[in-house]
Amino acid sequence: MDTPAHPDQDLRPLLAQLRAAHRRQPPDYAQRMADLERLAEAVRRHRDELTKAVSADFGRRSRHETLAADVMTTLDEIKHLRANLRRWMRPQRRGVNLTFLPARGEIRQQPLGVVGIVAPWNYPIQLALIPLADAIAAGNHVMVKPSEHTPRTSELLARLVGEAFPPDRVVVVQGDATVGAAFTRLAFDHLLFTGSTTVGRAVMAAAAPNLTPVTLELGGKSPALIAPGYPIEHAAERIAAGKCFNAGQTCVAPDYVLVPRAQRDEFVRAYLASVKRRYPALAANPDYSAVVNHRQAERLRAWLDDARDRGVTVMQHRPDTDPPPPGVEVIPPTVLLDPPDEAMVMKEEIFGPLLPVKSYDEHGAAIAYIQGRDRPLAFYAFDRDRRRLQRTLDSIVAGSVCVNDTIIQFGQHDLPVGGVGPSGMGHYHGHAGFLTFSKPMSVMYQSRLNGMKVFDPPYGKLADFVVKLLTR
Repeated sequence: MDTPAHPDQDLRPLLAQLRAAHRRQPPDYAQRMADLERLAEAVRRHRDELTKAVSADFGRRSRHETLAADVMTTLDEIKHLRANLRRWMRPQRRGVNLTFLPARGEIRQQPLGVVGIVAPWNYPIQLALIPLADAIAAGNHVMVKPSEHTPRTSELLARLVGEAFPPDRVVVVQGDATVGAAFTRLAFDHLLFTGSTTVGRAVMAAAAPNLTPVTLELGGKSPALIAPGYPIEHAAERIAAGKCFNAGQTCVAPDYVLVPRAQRDEFVRAYLASVKRRYPALAANPDYSAVVNHRQAERLRAWLDDARDRGVTVMQHRPDTDPPPPGVEVIPPTVLLDPPDEAMVMKEEIFGPLLPVKSYDEHGAAIAYIQGRDRPLAFYAFDRDRRRLQRTLDSIVAGSVCVNDTIIQFGQHDLPVGGVGPSGMGHYHGHAGFLTFSKPMSVMYQSRLNGMKVFDPPYGKLADFVVKLLTR
C-alpha cells in the first residue's frame, strides 16, 4: 500500500488497521512462507527499476553495488528465512525443576503483533526489506518508513510492497522527517531504526512513553587496526574495498585506520594505488558511486577544510580534469595523515570516502586508543599472529568483527547485525532477526500426577517434611 503521509496526518488508524487484522488472524507458517515468496518475487520483478531508482536518487550509484548490496542480499535473506522457518517456529523443549517432575516446559516463539521499521538512505532497499522479511518470518504485520532522501526508491518500494501485500498486512508510509518523528511515536510492538546515533537517541525517547521495545542500528567510528608485520599491500587492498564501496556511505565502512608508524607511508601509497586501480576515472565512472546529495557532499568538504586548517596533510586520488555531470556529487577517495582527535573527521562518523590514517608506536597503545572511544559498530583486525589476534579480540567490544577483510561480515546470515552502546542495541539478520521480532513465550504443562497439593494450606506434617528436605 502506497501511503504518502502529510506531516499532520494521523498515522494511528493505519496502525490500528494492521493490529486488528493481526488479532483476527496471526500469520501461520503457510502464510509467512507465501508472504516471503511474494516479497522475493516482487524484488526480482522490479530489479532493474530498483537499480535505476537508487542511481537517480544518488545522482549516480554503481549498478553492481546496488545489485550486490541491496538486491542480492535481500533475496539471499529471504531464501535463508524460508529454508529455516519451520525449524525456528517449532516449540523448543525445556526442562523443569526436579521437584516439579513429571511436568514439562517449552518455549514458543510468538509474533509480537505490529512492527515499525525506519529505513535510511544509504542502502534504501535492503535496509527496508531485510528487516521487513525478518518481521514477516516472525509472523508480524509491518509498517515501513523509508527515507525521504531517496524519494524515487521510496516510491518504488511502496508500489512493490503494495503489489505483494494487502494494506492490512504491510503498509509503507512516505514523508519527511516530521512524518518520521510521528512514526516513531506510534505504539508499535517493536520498532527498528537504522540511522545516526544522534537521531537514534531521539527515536528511543519517542518510543519510551509507549514502552515500545527498540532495535537501534546506528553507526559510529569503526576502526581498522593493522598489526605489526601484517602485509601492508593486502591490508590496503581490503580497506580500500570496504571504504570505497558506495563511496564510503556504509555504516560498517572502515572509518579510520591505525597502522604502525614506520609503515604509515607505505600503507598510504598502497591504498592510493589500490584506489587508482579500481577507479582510473571518477567524474564519469559508473563504478564509482556519488555522494547522495549536496548537503552530505558539503559536509564532507567542510570536514576536509577543517582538517586542512589544523595542518593535516590531505592526499586525494584526483584523476579527472573535467568536473562530474551536473547533479552528481563526487568526492574523491581521500587520505588524511594523523589528524588530531579534535578534528571533525575524528569526532564524528564520516560516512564518505575520507580515510584518516593514525600512526601508533605500540600495538597495546592502539588497542587502548580504541578502548578509550565509543564502542564501534564494526572492528577490523588485520593480523596473522594468532595469539596476538586472540588477545586483541579479547580486548575489544564491537558490534561485529571481521579479521583480515572489511564489511563482508554484514552479509552473513548466521552472524547477527547490531551495535553496542552508541553504535546501537539489538540484532537482526537470519535467526537473530526472527528472534528480535518474536516473543519467547514460556509454557509449562502440569502433569495430572503431581505433588502440588502438599503445598496447599492448611500445612501439615508432610509439608513440614518436604520443606525441610528441599531447604537442606
